[in-house]
Amino acid sequence: MRGMTTPAAVITDAAAYAQAVEDAVKASAAYYAGGSSPLDDDSYDRLVRGIAAWEAEHPEQLLPESPTGKVAGGAVEGDVPHTVAMLSLDNVFSPEEFTAWTASLARRIGHETERFSVEPKLDGLAVAARYTDGRLRQLITRGDGTAGEDVSHAIGTIEGLPGQLGEPVTVEVRGEVLMTTAQFEHANEVRTAHGAQPFANPRGASAGTLRAKERAYTVPMTFFGYGLLPMPGTEAELATRLGGLAHSELMAQAATYGINTTATTAVPGVTADSVEQVLARVQEIAALRAELPFGIDGIVIKADLAADQQAAGSGTRAPRWAIAYKLPAVEKITRLLEVEWNVGRTGIIAPRAVLEPVEIDGATITYATLHNPADITRRDLRLGDHVMVHRAGDVIPRIEAPVAHLRTGDEQPIAFPETCPRCGAGIDTSEQRWRCENGRNCHLVAALSYAAGRDQLDIEGLGHTRVVQLVDAGLVADLADLFALTREQLLGLERMGETSTDNLLAAIAAAKGQPLSRVLCALGVRGTGRSMSRRIARYFATMDNIRAADAETMQRVEGIGTEKAPSIVAELAELAPLIDRLVAAGVNMTEPGATPPAPEDAESGDGDEGAAPAGGPLAGMTVVVTGAMTGPLEKLSRNQMNELIERAGGRSSSSVSKKTTLVVAGEGAGSKRAKAEDLGVRLATPDEFAALVADLLD
Repeated sequence: MRGMTTPAAVITDAAAYAQAVEDAVKASAAYYAGGSSPLDDDSYDRLVRGIAAWEAEHPEQLLPESPTGKVAGGAVEGDVPHTVAMLSLDNVFSPEEFTAWTASLARRIGHETERFSVEPKLDGLAVAARYTDGRLRQLITRGDGTAGEDVSHAIGTIEGLPGQLGEPVTVEVRGEVLMTTAQFEHANEVRTAHGAQPFANPRGASAGTLRAKERAYTVPMTFFGYGLLPMPGTEAELATRLGGLAHSELMAQAATYGINTTATTAVPGVTADSVEQVLARVQEIAALRAELPFGIDGIVIKADLAADQQAAGSGTRAPRWAIAYKLPAVEKITRLLEVEWNVGRTGIIAPRAVLEPVEIDGATITYATLHNPADITRRDLRLGDHVMVHRAGDVIPRIEAPVAHLRTGDEQPIAFPETCPRCGAGIDTSEQRWRCENGRNCHLVAALSYAAGRDQLDIEGLGHTRVVQLVDAGLVADLADLFALTREQLLGLERMGETSTDNLLAAIAAAKGQPLSRVLCALGVRGTGRSMSRRIARYFATMDNIRAADAETMQRVEGIGTEKAPSIVAELAELAPLIDRLVAAGVNMTEPGATPPAPEDAESGDGDEGAAPAGGPLAGMTVVVTGAMTGPLEKLSRNQMNELIERAGGRSSSSVSKKTTLVVAGEGAGSKRAKAEDLGVRLATPDEFAALVADLLD
């Protein structure tokens, strides 16, 4: 595993140290109070590490307000005393730092720890939920660790935190309140609809929402428990039992009470018997991070056994038996410098943010997606804004929201285009995603290059340069024109000899026989891609059936919902003249092996929804392919692999879940392999998979 140490900010003198302490305390106060810190997590960690380094070299100059050694950086207080101190966690940032921590833990308890618990560090707000006779009576924030703020008004708005436990016990449950990605998006939609600024990130949204008492609206949050302890009033027998349970056993007990824990997620808490096992689990959780429906900023590792925890004890700020292994930041604050408007191959006009370069998780980010004009308006983005940028794994960076409290007044509105920025035609603004009125013809070269691509019609010899040549010569104005090209026309082009002309004409002729799924994909219908085109083609079997479908019928295809179906139907109607010309040119319009839904299925909606044929070695199986293929599969593209799966009777998928039957894991397989192992999904090497489908390989 690569090191992930966060370097300390460099502090050169006492004045810089005093300023750093002031900045850290202010940032911490804003962070814990409402999630509106002027610093992102990585910048704050660097600052505090710099402060700690200065204090280690100049102990005589330590300022009493310094955030080091204090819960929540010493920036917040509370008025409800905790029954047991609610501490923060110390951090490590690399395997080496973690190994050093385990050595110090072993020295404290007199032996190597027998067992660790390992669970994700959820990026939310720590709270204590007090239950009396099984009923939730009080909800308190962590505050300064000794006392917190009463936020009991939020009871009933937090999923995973039941109002009544499964047993009538008196206990305190500790955990994290957060917003999932879906809850965060919903919260910002509701918030902006009420005229308020959008939240910058899910953690800030959770902090602000949890404390809000008199809002005109409510938005849901989610609770994940990480602690269970007795409190005044707990029966002596239960208090004694809880005090002797390992952390993993406490979490199992909390789950039986009905408390939500990480056990319900793709990254459940587990136990490990060695440093090596812990670090392996850290890698697994880190690999799954980008796919999780909630934010994590690290992994929490604890001595699992109660006896080890008691022997290690706690400091004033953090327990000595637990540590947070921090992961690289996936969110940073930077500035929005400009907005570019780019036109895609289907005529969609997409805004792209130009950013002041910022490094996130080892990559320098200069651009981020802005989705559409309506999204810009809803988030109230302005040029010059400080913005929160999110990037996880290979996910395209996105702007969450402006950091509104950092505005200076010099920010400027973002100007939307009045005509197509590519061809100057009018813009269709009837949908959230704006489109050039010339549609595909606006970016004809891109549309034709895509259609001729390997995973669509696979027309060898028709690359981008040749498409430009054909368009500039006036020989091709749409996809159907490709199939009307003559030998004389091609020979008249520069750098087209007899051999290259004959080869291209042969490739175009071969493309006529491609299956319907590839033809449909080549048309570039908005809202569909390779996978969706295959599902549609398998469900309807013929282009005539597809064109005859209304929105309600289209929704019977797996993955097509109420919003996407009308758009697909409308665009197919728009493409009708082009499709007619393709049919006249002899292009295949049927899907091999597929049968149309029976009339009774179509009427009842009980059709197979794009399922693969019943027979075949993969019948009834859902298969995911990840990593590089080798052996007989080496030359197959991912699209060809998916087609192979479906010909073998299976269903291809791009994500691993409990419904996945088999994961084909090649060289370099990462998070999907880890998730399959975690879920107990069957794994196969490329050679093993090739043997399964040998009869279908050429």
